[in-house]
Amino acid sequence: MGVEGNLAEVDNKEDSACHRWTLCKHTFYDLGSVSPVVFMFMLKECYYYGNCKATVKFRALQEQLCLVLRNDPKPGPATFIVQCLYVSPMFDNQSQGFTHLVISAFRRFMKKSTSITTDEDPLDVKNSAAYLLVNIIRGQIKHDEMIVMKILETFDVKLTNVENALCQNKERDDLSCGVAKELIEQYTFELVKSQLYTIAVTLMEHFSISNYGQSFFLEMIRSNQFKAAEKWATFMGKPMLSILVEEFVKRNMLKDAYALIKKNNLKQDFPEVYKRCKESSLKSLAEKGCWDVAEARVNNDRQLMEYLVYLAMEAGYMEKVDELCERYSLDRFLDIKELETSIPQGRYLQREELMIEDIIWVDEVESLLDATCQIEDAKVIGLDCEWKPNYVKGSKPNKVSIMQIASEKKAFILDLIKLHKEVPECLDNCLTRILLSPGILKLGYNFQCDIKQLAHSYEELKCFKNYKRLLDIQKIFKDPHGGLAGLAQKVLGAGLNKTRRNSDWEQRPLTPNQLEYAALDAVVLVHIFRQLPDQGDEWKSCIESHTENTKTKKYKKRTKN
Repeated sequence: MGVEGNLAEVDNKEDSACHRWTLCKHTFYDLGSVSPVVFMFMLKECYYYGNCKATVKFRALQEQLCLVLRNDPKPGPATFIVQCLYVSPMFDNQSQGFTHLVISAFRRFMKKSTSITTDEDPLDVKNSAAYLLVNIIRGQIKHDEMIVMKILETFDVKLTNVENALCQNKERDDLSCGVAKELIEQYTFELVKSQLYTIAVTLMEHFSISNYGQSFFLEMIRSNQFKAAEKWATFMGKPMLSILVEEFVKRNMLKDAYALIKKNNLKQDFPEVYKRCKESSLKSLAEKGCWDVAEARVNNDRQLMEYLVYLAMEAGYMEKVDELCERYSLDRFLDIKELETSIPQGRYLQREELMIEDIIWVDEVESLLDATCQIEDAKVIGLDCEWKPNYVKGSKPNKVSIMQIASEKKAFILDLIKLHKEVPECLDNCLTRILLSPGILKLGYNFQCDIKQLAHSYEELKCFKNYKRLLDIQKIFKDPHGGLAGLAQKVLGAGLNKTRRNSDWEQRPLTPNQLEYAALDAVVLVHIFRQLPDQGDEWKSCIESHTENTKTKKYKKRTKN
């Protein structure tokens, strides 16, 4: 039986240059006549065949192995898998990978095959798995500790099953029955000594071992094994959970403290911590400009709503303050001006500081044509765009609402929604002239993401599928942290106020603050570019161009009156 007969090629979306190998249906058509040893060696041949990435092969074989377990293995799929686990250590360095492959495939099979009945006795399966477990613990079968944990979870081995397994070895190994718990406790002790806390806690929880107290718990925390500590605290009960909350607060891990309080209904025990965690979460959302999400998280809690208003005031987002005060009748904030002066404002770039002479709203054909002519006279421009956020998980993003095109002192803000609706051909022509102009250097910040969103929003327009001389500022400075605001802080000495980033960009008219925010995002790119050293042209290697194999019409430049 050749290896080539065992495999079939299908397209793999993850890597077009690679094939996804699957097990041929003929190879394992009847597992009733295939022993676990032969099965595992055939599986090995399937895995080693071809040059796909390991993860691709693993997923493909996992899926196919799940399917072939339906082909009547003897004495049953569960027992068959246990027997395969005896064989997998023969593969030396690859044994761990093959063992995880077999177990994960069986677990997937069990989820998909709830309606399938077999002749297997569940007790016999657990006893077989327990016998394997005992052999692993005693070093007679070589598997790592993670396999022990997966065997427990997959086959739900109980202490009585371990007891039965030990009794089977009584004559050969001089072991007496009744030492199952002692064996597990000793193995757990070795895991703790090796600081394999997650696996140790899994065994303690599974076999109800409570020999370890608070010192063990604190040792896990000191070792930063927080997942294991949480698992142990959940098993031990409220006192341990309370200690863990306090430890999270001491370490300023408020997000983890909040999740633990919420999951275990400890709000009444930690009201101040809960409030502080909620406020921290709201502040984080406000800093990201996710005001709608923050408002939803408040969940009609008046104190938290007042804190959100405070955050909006602190950020200088006064239109949001007015909106929230009116919606929730927050009388104590009626004297906005007085409160505003008492709140320290952040150091942000302002329109006057960047000497922006004009911000021009473009939503008519005449203003579009005039803007295009003025933009074509510039040597360097900044590009950006905005769209209304969509917070519904899994839903499509909203259509791009505006596009900002700016020189060093002037910003044009194009109402793409209105222009596309009324003069789509003219919009396409004008943006094509700008984006394909070889004489204009176009600056963006991660603009490849924006250009994809533009092309998706306006699929019939050709202008967003072709561009020349596009320079991503992010690639020059190679500083992904903090975004454009962080880069402006680093290069220009002051950041950008991003509180309006996720505002409603489809409302008309846009507020003056929204217009200024949009203009600054484009203009600041030109100012950052001007700070590049006079000597050295390394940035030129980052310039990108892209043109599709379509004929582009030539458009006559409109002269300004």
